[in-house]
Amino acid sequence: MCVFDKDKGPRRLMQKGLTLILVGHINFILGAIVHGSVLRHISKPNQHITTEYTVANIISVTSGLLSIVAGIIAILMSRNLRVIKLQIGLLVTSFLNALLSAACCTGLLLAIGITVAQNGQGLMRGCNDTQVPINARSPVGARCPFDTTRIYDTTLSLWIPCAVLAAFEVGLSVWCFIVGLALRGLAPCGNNYIKEQLGEEGESFPHSQHLIRQPLDPDA
Repeated sequence: MCVFDKDKGPRRLMQKGLTLILVGHINFILGAIVHGSVLRHISKPNQHITTEYTVANIISVTSGLLSIVAGIIAILMSRNLRVIKLQIGLLVTSFLNALLSAACCTGLLLAIGITVAQNGQGLMRGCNDTQVPINARSPVGARCPFDTTRIYDTTLSLWIPCAVLAAFEVGLSVWCFIVGLALRGLAPCGNNYIKEQLGEEGESFPHSQHLIRQPLDPDA
């Protein structure tokens, strides 16, 4: 897993960075839609906060933003493998994004499980109470500030892709983190020689420039 080819590795790193940016944008948009449009009525209905829904979608939006940042750093890193600041930035952002994306995926799966188990009853907390308990699958009507006929299917249709994309972000972030370890020569990738190769390349470059400029020296 710690193998990073000096020739093909930068291109793969750029591809992973572009993929992270794309996935991050999609996850951010889906998270914003489901939290801002679908679930905004149940975020704080009568001060009873539906934590599993609110937190899961806020994490989803934040994970999307961090994935975009990690993707940009990965693209910059693919063109500047020897820059230490970018190496550290790749390590930090990819590690944090892997943790946040894993938390996002776990939270969304928990929210999906609770919603399916309760037949969407938690989605109806923004409605006025009736004598008969209602849920998103119940034919009993209720006065709600939103359309109750579509909220169950719409929410699940947005949550499931968000969970899949979050899991994909975890895999990409872990790969970028391993690349960062290999470039820095840190454990468990300390036996990888890419850092030494880059160091030798950096040392030979000034020497070759000196040989090229030496005949041009008028005092020579």
